[in-house]
Amino acid sequence: MNANLDIIQSLKISSCYLPLANPISDAKVLTGRQKPMTEIAMLFVEIKTAQGLEGLGFSYSKRAGGPGQFAHAREIAPTLIGENSSDIAKLWDKLCWAGASVGRSGISTQAIGAFDVALWDLKAKRANLSLAKLLGSYRDSVACYNTSGGFLHTPIDQLMVNAAASIERGIGGIKLKVGQPDCAKDIERVTAVRKHLGDHVPIMVDANQQWDRPTAQRMCRAFEPFNLIWIEEPLDAYDYEGHAALAAQFDTPIATGEMLTSAREHFDLIRHKSCDYLMPDAPRVGGITPYLKVAAQAEHAGVMLAPHFAMELHIHLAAAYPTEPWVEHFEWLEPLFNERLEVKGGRMIVPTRLGLGVSLSEQARAWTRESVEV
Repeated sequence: MNANLDIIQSLKISSCYLPLANPISDAKVLTGRQKPMTEIAMLFVEIKTAQGLEGLGFSYSKRAGGPGQFAHAREIAPTLIGENSSDIAKLWDKLCWAGASVGRSGISTQAIGAFDVALWDLKAKRANLSLAKLLGSYRDSVACYNTSGGFLHTPIDQLMVNAAASIERGIGGIKLKVGQPDCAKDIERVTAVRKHLGDHVPIMVDANQQWDRPTAQRMCRAFEPFNLIWIEEPLDAYDYEGHAALAAQFDTPIATGEMLTSAREHFDLIRHKSCDYLMPDAPRVGGITPYLKVAAQAEHAGVMLAPHFAMELHIHLAAAYPTEPWVEHFEWLEPLFNERLEVKGGRMIVPTRLGLGVSLSEQARAWTRESVEV
């Protein structure tokens, strides 16, 4: 194939705001650190080559940061024009250094993530493969759990209804938000759902970084009898030593990593043996290229994997991890795409469509507030 046909000819960058049906509250809201979440800011990048092939990528931000991501993406986008779209690692570095004065993590890498995902989507389509197959898939389905029905704004009665409905739908596990100022309420909610679903259903809990070390010790001890799959973010995301102490002391696995925004930060988490389940978020760390570095480090350390959010992307990445991972089922992003993921028997089916296997819906176009073509 003529390499000139792989040259990036144009890009379209879009800032889209996805409204949520109900304001969402987790422990960060109940402790007064954040307001309820009402929308998700999506950053979409569409790349077109001289051959006419197109790649779609995305990143996102919750509560704040959407305009900043879009502004940074718009500023660095011209760097890619005229480049070979197959040189993904080279282009990641080029985008990174184009905006290095604002750092190599955080909002800058999250903006890069949308470009990087689009380039991988494009590469898989060019190879006539799904992204999972391009990366070297181990499996055609992945264990999945639902989070969206277990937020703290949900009353206990509705919590049990949501959990049972998810299991009936074919989802494999249930994650419940904890971390309230009154710890007794957390225990009450988990007790009610465990009793309602029975001992055989996988349950996880997520404190969203809202416990201090003494509270985390007490709560991890209190949750030991519930046979949980994991306790997520019991401490601040950067408290590597504190997480490591909990992981060493308790039988219940510790999970964390979703808030980290670089491969380097994940390396520190792994180096300190801070968790049993690593939870990288590809858009947050800068796309698939740095995510694969994180996954390689996790595999070498023998750490289990459970990528955070964005199931439309992470289903492919989880399928390419050697040890059986978990994928988080969030139906929030579904209106943005024309395609849907299938769940069955507690597992999410890996799409066989080319690339990511998703295309933007007319609703996503309607929710777009700003776009620019380069």
